[in-house]
Formats: sequence, C-alpha cells, structure tokens
Amino acid sequence: GGVAIVYSNLFPSKPVCINTPLQAVAIQIHIKMPITICTIYLPPHQTISLNELENLIVQLPTPFILLGDLNGHSTLWGSDATNNRGLLIEKLISDNSLCLLNDSSYTLFHQPSRTFHTVDLAICTPSIFTRWNFSTEDDLYNSDHFPILLTHSDNSITFPKHPARFIFEKANWPLFTVISELTVDMAQSHDIDTAVENITNHILAAADIAIPKTSGKQPRLWKPWWDEKYAEAFRNQKRCWDRFRRYPTTENFINFKKAKAMARRIKRQNQNTTWQKNVNSIHCNISSSEMWNKVRKMLGTYKKGHAISFLNHNGQTVSEVRDIANILGAKFSNISSNESYPPVFATYKQKEERKALNFKTSTYKGYNAPFTMQELTAALNKTRPTSSGPDRIHCNMLKNLSEKSLNVILILFNRIWTEQCFPALWCKAVVVPIPKPGKDPHNPSHYRPIALTSCLCKLMERIVNTRLVYFLEEIGHLSKFQSGFRCTRGTVDNALMLETAVRDAFITKKHLVSIFFDMDKAYDRAWRYGILRDLYKMGLRGNLPLFIKNFLGRRTFNVRVGDVLSYDFPQYEGVPQGSVLSIILFVIKVNEIVQQLPQYVHGSLYVDDFQIHCAGVNMSFIERQLQTAITAITKWCDKNGFVLSAQKTNCVNFCKLRGMHPHPEIFLNGTSIPMVSEAKFLGIILDEKLSFRPHILNLKRKCNKSLNLLKILSNTTWGADFSSLLKIYKALVLSKLDYGCTIYGSARKSLLQTLDTIHHQGLRLSSGAFRTSPVQSLYIINKEPALELRRHKIALK
Repeated sequence: GGVAIVYSNLFPSKPVCINTPLQAVAIQIHIKMPITICTIYLPPHQTISLNELENLIVQLPTPFILLGDLNGHSTLWGSDATNNRGLLIEKLISDNSLCLLNDSSYTLFHQPSRTFHTVDLAICTPSIFTRWNFSTEDDLYNSDHFPILLTHSDNSITFPKHPARFIFEKANWPLFTVISELTVDMAQSHDIDTAVENITNHILAAADIAIPKTSGKQPRLWKPWWDEKYAEAFRNQKRCWDRFRRYPTTENFINFKKAKAMARRIKRQNQNTTWQKNVNSIHCNISSSEMWNKVRKMLGTYKKGHAISFLNHNGQTVSEVRDIANILGAKFSNISSNESYPPVFATYKQKEERKALNFKTSTYKGYNAPFTMQELTAALNKTRPTSSGPDRIHCNMLKNLSEKSLNVILILFNRIWTEQCFPALWCKAVVVPIPKPGKDPHNPSHYRPIALTSCLCKLMERIVNTRLVYFLEEIGHLSKFQSGFRCTRGTVDNALMLETAVRDAFITKKHLVSIFFDMDKAYDRAWRYGILRDLYKMGLRGNLPLFIKNFLGRRTFNVRVGDVLSYDFPQYEGVPQGSVLSIILFVIKVNEIVQQLPQYVHGSLYVDDFQIHCAGVNMSFIERQLQTAITAITKWCDKNGFVLSAQKTNCVNFCKLRGMHPHPEIFLNGTSIPMVSEAKFLGIILDEKLSFRPHILNLKRKCNKSLNLLKILSNTTWGADFSSLLKIYKALVLSKLDYGCTIYGSARKSLLQTLDTIHHQGLRLSSGAFRTSPVQSLYIINKEPALELRRHKIALK
C-alpha cells in the first residue's frame, strides 16, 4: 500500500492539503490552467464507504483528476464482472457528475493466474474531460501494473528551456583566436557605444563559428550503464512479453520470465561496473576541474530546471514564467526606489542631491593615468569563468584573444577612461533571482537579485578596483575595524577580536553584551549620491570618480527565469550585486558607521556584517552605553539610507558569573532586540558561556555528511586513488575543521577530541588503512599532523 506523487519542477505546482483516512495525496499543477492531481490507493480487502470518497473529492479544488489503484471491477471500464467496490465507484461517478477517462486498456497483469484486468482508474471533472487522452504503456517495467499515460490534447504546451550557452570544453580555441582578431579601427573610428557594439559583435561572430552551443532543451536522463548488450537483452524481454500477450501459453510465460531475469542481471552488472569505472577515473592524472566535476555529479549538486514554480502575489497564484519574471523585476526595482526609504531619509536625500559634485580637474593624478597592458593582463588573469552578461561575452573568450586583440581592448578601455563616456550596453544587467535559504520560495520578497553584467565591463572594473583600493589603503581612509575584502584580513580577524574581548570580560568577572546587526537590503539600497559624496570628500577627482559616477548611473536590468526575460526595469539606487566594484563601493559607504560608537562601545565590520559590544560589571551601565550607541547608529543610518532590521538583529549576554542576572533591554527603532543564548557570527556559533559546544556539534554534523562521499569513493578493491582522496578530504572536510580553529580551539579538550575522530576517519579512508591502524601511522602515511598541532600551526601564522 501507500501512495506518492513525484512531479517535475519544470511546471508550477504546489501541494494540496487533504484530511482523509484514505491513502491519498494531492498536488495542484499549472498547465495552461490549475489542475488538481490526486493519487489514491484502496486496498482490496478494506471496507471503504461512499462518504469517505465523497469527503475526499469535496476537498479537491476543481478541475481535478483522481488517479489510482481502486481495486474495483466493473463492466463500465472493461471488466468481465462487477463487484461491490465497482458498484461503489460507479455510484461515486454518477452522483458527483464525474467522468471516466479509461478506455478498454488493461492496467493489471495478475501473474499467478496469468490474466489481465482493469483496476487502475482515471476519473476527472467534466470541464477537462475532452482535454485529456487515456492510454497505457505496453511494458510492465518490472511491476504488475501497466503505467497509465494521460496526454494533454493541447500541442502548444512547451517545456521550459535553459538559456543556450557555449560549450567551452569543445571549443576550437586556435580557430577562435584567429577569426576573433580585432583591428584598431574598431576601437578608434566610431563613438564609444558603436565601438563597444562592433567589438562585441565581432567576438560573438567568432564564437558562433568556433564554439558549439547547447540547444537549450531539457537534457535527457543519462544512463551510463545502458550498452548494446543490455539493449539487446531489453529488446528480447520486450519481444517475449509481446509474444506472451498475444499467446498467453505456459511456454511463452516461462520464456518471458527467463528474458526478464537475464535483462535484470545484465543491468545490475552494468550498473556496478560503470559506477566502479567512474570512481576509478578520479585519480591524480586528471585536472582538478575534471575531478571536481565528477565529485559534484556524485554529490548531486547539479540542479536542473528553474526552481520558481509559482509565486503568491497580491492574494493570487502566478504561474506563467514571464509573469513571474516581471513580478520579481518590479519587486527588485521597487526596493531600489525612493519609496523604499524611510521618510526621514527620503527628505534628507532630496535636499542633499541638489548639491552638485564637480569631479573635473586639470591637476595630474596618478590614479587617472591611462591603463597599461600590464594592468590589463593582471586583471585578466584574476578573472574567473563566471556567467556572461547581456552581451553574451564570456571571460574564456577574452582569455583566448590574441595579443593584438588585447591591445585593441586596451585602446577601447582608455577611450572610455579618458573621454569619460560609459557604454550604454554596459549599463544593462541580467538579474538571476536566487531564493534565500530557509525562506518561502513562493514569496517574491524572499529572493536575492544577482546581476550578470558584461564581462568586458567587469574586466575594466577590475583594473579600476585595483587603483581605487590602493588609493584608499594609501590614505588610510578605511576603518581599522573593517576587514571585508582587504589584503591580509579576513572574517576570522573580526571573530577573534570579539572572542578576545569576551575572554577579557570573563577574566575580570564582567558581563559583555554583544549586538549582531542585520542590514535590510543593504546592497540594493546603497545611496549612490552618498557614495559619490564620500569619494568627493576623499579628494578624488578626474577619470576615476567620473567612471564610478557613470557606472552607477542609468542602470537597467531584466530578470531571467529559465530562458524567459522580463521587461526592462530601472535600478534607481544601490550597487549591482555581482559586479566587481559593488563591494568596495559599499564598503566606502558603510565605512563611517563604526565611527558613531561612544567611548566604551567597540565594534567590528566585515562589509555589512556589523557587530558592537560593551563590557562592564553593572548591567545598567552596559544597557545605557549600547542604547546610546544604537541611537547614534540609527541617526547615521537615517542620513545614509540604511535600515537596520530589529527582527533579525540579535543580542547575546556573554557571562560566566553565577546567580541570576537580568538581561539588558535594548531597543532598535522602538522594537526590543531579542536576547538569544547563541549567535552565528561570520560562520562561527558563539554561545553565552563561550564553550563552543553548539559550534563544534554543528561542525561535526557537517563534516560527517561530507565524509559520506569519501566512503563512496574509497573501496578495498576499486575506487579513487590515494592522492585524489586526500585532496577531496582536505577540500571538503579539513577546510571546515580549519576555519575558525584559532577561535574554537579554546574549547575544553574532551569536546575538541570529538573532532579528532572525524580527522582520523578521513585519513583512514584516504589512505585505505585498516580501522585498527595506529593513529600515529595515519599521520605519517598522509603527511598530516594531528588536529591539535594543526590548530597551533594555524594560530602561529
């Protein structure tokens, strides 16, 4: 018994809740219109009442299709006789004006009696009866029921497609380099917009010739174990089955059973052989990209189809893909508009933007000098093979251009730089909506917009970014408490700073209260004029700030869902997430927030991960200081366009003092900040006693999950080789153990030893050592130290 519905995410669908003692589940799927599909199983010897069935169909939104093994016989659907269950189903159909989709096809093969019956039914409401055609498969597929196929009569329904992409693994790069060669006239003889368009079209024309593309269709399910031997066995099984169906003799039935057993044995042998062959192909002689490609396939991290099946918008269910894209586009655009800002800031913004910022200068500045080939080459070497933007130019294409073509690109960049004119093509972006983890994917507000911009633009941005970061570090503009994306700094620095402050408070028998802020839509609401004003106050003049001004202005985007694009939407404010310059520009804007803290309150900043803390013996003193700090921070936010979310902001009271201690009551925008016993800060879970028990237990769970892959890849007689297994262990497990180990390494010894078990298991799986092998021998064979020594080594660095 039991029922289930397995459905594709290519079409919008949602579960339907039903309250019934029967074995039934239901979903609503959108194919031109919403249709409810309910599958049901009625055991043959169970007493079923008409009221139970009618109570079920009353709960199903119309139109609906009721499918299942009802175990009822009736001449109405082709049985030789009618039983009580059949009469019950007939009455259900007639009393509720339902329609039976079944034709005369049999749906069950009863092996003991070698007879055919019809017990699986498809019942629907009258409004869709003419739209669906009933049929059954000829093959049993190792079951005793024939699969039922319901085919929609509307041939205009098409499957969603993937955007067509270039297959760089099959590219003819020598041919591409030759036919993509650019000329100086392309960059010099036209206005900048035309020059960019000509260069883009020339590179794409070469790519269309030298690089094959995907069709965009949904790929067929790959069966690596299917070979000619199994294909012949499968055909023989089908021939024997067809012969038995026509002539149901004992001899034909025995021949069918033999053919079926032979096909099943060959299939299982092939599956084992191909799996072992695939695992054995992971060895040290293949490239890292190829190895991780195989590992990702085994982990099942390749996702197919667009995940946005439908959205709930203004009380309605929206299932058309283009409508979904347009709703998300409008949502993203509205977030960056003036209407999304608090009224206090909107008034201040309007007043400030009347002040013109003049970045023109006749004085020579080193950061305004023309770009050099060395800068272009360095930027190109740093680029990663990210997705292409609206112009379809990919980083791999730029990396395979000839030296002469790169010189032409350099001429184009310098024209854009010195003429201070930004190409209109580069102002457009394709936004891919990424669902926020743990949120309702059917709410338009629970998506993060990731902008895919032109790779040519990103290449130029990278050069500008290098110059801008150098200038900021040279003048010491960035706060010493800001560690985000700065050389020689990282997330561990801020976490270690807080851990040190908590330890000092424990030693001096004080409380330390820390507040972890959450900035609501920080990147999307970053005030562009405010960024430019900060650049102006630094003394930046000339090409660099004017490039940033043009980069931020006149931006538009389309939202892409599957292969469907939305209308054009304007991005009024904010920095495009996904661009190279967006992070440093955001860092510049948020830089002054730490300067708002009073004397006894300290804090740290990692891009938008903001934390403040205050230590003291008197909780009232701590409460006053933190409230003063929040008041100052809120005032600063009101003048810079940022909004702090009181619901997502957390507060932790770090204390080891015995006895009852009242928690501080601190307010943010009139809402009390929730007190929690632990908080996740930059990937490390900090509990109020700083025992790190929650963090280590969570770390252990994640590492055990990653070890499952090593268990699959390692085998005594077959499997990946030693060096590949060790490389995978270091990447998937040891990297997790290393992160933050200088912080959680202060936990008690018995707690840290629980991680040693994971380390030893990983080394055993990598080297193929016995379970009884001494631990010291594992360290020597794998050339890896114990975790305790490794933590000391990382701390010394």
